[in-house]
Amino acid sequence: MGGIFGVVSKEDCVKELFYGTDYHSHLGTRRGGLAVLNRRGFTRFIHNIENSQFRSKFEDDIEKMTGKMGIGCISDTEDQPLIISSHLGNYAIVTVGRINNVRELVKRTFAKRASHFSEMSGGGVNPTELVATLISQGETFVKGIQYAQEVIEGSCSLLLLTGDGIYAARDRLGRTPLVIGEKEDAHCVSIERSAFPNLGYQLAKELGPGEIALLRSEGVEQKTPPGDVLRICAFLWVYYGYPASRYEGINVEIVRNRSGAVLAQRNTVDVDMVAGIPDSGTPYAVGYANESTIPYCRPFVKYTPTWPRSFMPHNHAIRKLVARMKLIPIRELIEGQRLLFCEDSIVRGTQLNETVQRLYDYGAREVHMRPACPPLLYSCRFLNFSQSRSELELAARRAIRVIEDKDDISLEPYTSSDTDKYRSMVEQIRREMNFTSLSYQTMSDMIEAIGLGKESVCTYCWDGQG
Repeated sequence: MGGIFGVVSKEDCVKELFYGTDYHSHLGTRRGGLAVLNRRGFTRFIHNIENSQFRSKFEDDIEKMTGKMGIGCISDTEDQPLIISSHLGNYAIVTVGRINNVRELVKRTFAKRASHFSEMSGGGVNPTELVATLISQGETFVKGIQYAQEVIEGSCSLLLLTGDGIYAARDRLGRTPLVIGEKEDAHCVSIERSAFPNLGYQLAKELGPGEIALLRSEGVEQKTPPGDVLRICAFLWVYYGYPASRYEGINVEIVRNRSGAVLAQRNTVDVDMVAGIPDSGTPYAVGYANESTIPYCRPFVKYTPTWPRSFMPHNHAIRKLVARMKLIPIRELIEGQRLLFCEDSIVRGTQLNETVQRLYDYGAREVHMRPACPPLLYSCRFLNFSQSRSELELAARRAIRVIEDKDDISLEPYTSSDTDKYRSMVEQIRREMNFTSLSYQTMSDMIEAIGLGKESVCTYCWDGQG
């Protein structure tokens, strides 16, 4: 996915921009970037953050930056921010989302015989540069942003740093959140509301789907009203969102605790202890333990000072190494125990399979698994939350392939927890993962825990309905 943050202030904003962007580090691990605007123009720095933290790469850079307006980005894809020169004026841009019709939009742009694109490593077009090209076709920044939102298939939320202020635009269907904070003589805009408290901001406004606003130090001006249709991604609450954040006014940690409690209400097995796969499963396990009164424990502790998030490295061998090295087992809490683990989701399942085997190696009697969302059947088309090179990498799709043994498969019977095919799929996953028992959260229970109607939530990863 990625995260974006911007500040406009009557004083120098560089340090706030630095820390506010850093508060989005859980949303991406490949590229980080900052850009500020002052009387001399733009100053920008971009770094690779795959093997080091955002802060360590930019601590020296911010000493060279001054400005009262700035934007930053944590990205899982391309370099950002970009500095653009156009008939609208010079501006910097950051985006988050996914464009599914890149080729069509590039072809349409080339047909006008007035554009070109810089080649990225590995070929292809930088999606943020494409968005900038679309915006620059408008008569104004607002009309250009509206045009980009209309023609992009997928999703795109963005910030534009201009001489007038920062334009903030939420994705047309609100798949990603975008919130505005305020304090005396300054405003900020962020994906994560959890960036506000330690920087002294209070919530001023949560942008609606497709809404565009212009931020200045003295205030916020609505440029276009929000649309009527919301499809915010449920995976923000399930996994990606930071515990202290709120989306549509609903806190992430509370949702995860509620979800764990529902899992406990549907429990059918006797166990000695409840645990979470660190760290994403922990809030679900807390909710489960509180509801069930079964003791909560930590059979694994996570070593965080040096090891990054294990699902992000693109090399499978490195991903496995990171997953193993960062989890340290505690034999005294494992040996002879019947353990029930909560986890946010099972995506590929390869790391989880090895984790379960380690539990048995340390003497666990039973290992039960309770994912807090339904089986993932589709790779995300909008934000790359459950991105895989092939959908057949997904644990659920592998199980279906074993059951069906053919390529042309209707997935609809596997999306409902009431069907025999669904139960067969879950049993196949259980056997492959070597769980004593496996029970997924149902779609209805997940939606109820979130607290929004299903019509307002994107559930494409689970049922193909986006």
